[in-house]
Amino acid sequence: MKRLRWPSWMPIDPYIVLLLGTVGLAALFPAHGTGADVASGASTAAIAFLFFLYGARLSTREALDGLRHWRLHVTVLACTFLVFPVLGLAARGLVPVLLTQPLYQGLLFLTLVPSTIQSSIAFTSIARGNVPAAICAGSFSSLVGIVVTPLLAAGLLGNSGGGFSADSLVKIVLQLLVPFLAGQLLRPWIGAFVARHKKVLGLVDRGSILLVVYTAFSEGMTQGIWHQVSPARLGALLAVEAVLLAVMLVLTWYGGKTLGFGREDRIAIQFAGSKKSLAAGLPMASVLFGAHASLAVLPLMLFHQMQLMVCAVIAKRRSRDPRETAHPSAAHPVEGQPQDRVLR
Repeated sequence: MKRLRWPSWMPIDPYIVLLLGTVGLAALFPAHGTGADVASGASTAAIAFLFFLYGARLSTREALDGLRHWRLHVTVLACTFLVFPVLGLAARGLVPVLLTQPLYQGLLFLTLVPSTIQSSIAFTSIARGNVPAAICAGSFSSLVGIVVTPLLAAGLLGNSGGGFSADSLVKIVLQLLVPFLAGQLLRPWIGAFVARHKKVLGLVDRGSILLVVYTAFSEGMTQGIWHQVSPARLGALLAVEAVLLAVMLVLTWYGGKTLGFGREDRIAIQFAGSKKSLAAGLPMASVLFGAHASLAVLPLMLFHQMQLMVCAVIAKRRSRDPRETAHPSAAHPVEGQPQDRVLR
């Protein structure tokens, strides 16, 4: 996806501004009655199309080639779907002193979401890391997350997650997994078209996510759940998320060293293993949490912006590290990949 240009002095990802604007629009003009039904139906269709495009974009050959570096991918998956959830469960002790129960549920949900793809690639490239490994690691994480995230949510959140049930798993399969598999099956025929029109389809991606945000926060407004969140609670949530991100950045960097990975691989592990995907998490939350999705995705939205700002600084610092003997495929960015802040 083509990168969004933004003034260098502005530390906020431009898409976050659009997301916040969408939240404000939902607060001022929430969808009611027939409008809410139309928005919900359009959101459901947009999510299915979003995952269809994910399937059409994922190169099966790249994924199979990446299996040769299986130790790195297992490490990233362990960070994403094991270490993160353990830390999320540990945060249960912060309720009710720092976090309310709904905010904690949202925090726990963000620890279950798959890793990013595009931003992991971008930051790994800037830091002169193993870019092909970052591509495969992010792709594997997203693919595994379609199945693992709902299962983890079922086990760890249960009915406290806003009405999570077996029906939610069926919805995940029909709304996320089936379109993704359809995109993969049709990739030989539509893959070239998707590649040629990636700029336009990228706008469709982002527009779909904005629609999901509007629908979720509209439902939250009509349910009156925003009265549960105070500025002090939001400040506490930001502090908890800052600690969570710092812990994961340290664990992925020094854990990679302990496991014997070289500098370029450790960079890919750090950026792919410490981040969470807003693009994947928002649609999943909409399916899993329904009317409670607005509070469920709030911690993820805040964490997403925080990880972009912090990782941008780290990537620039890593780019100034003394050069080592380069991995032949890691020393150069993949053609057409973004080099600075991106949504995923």
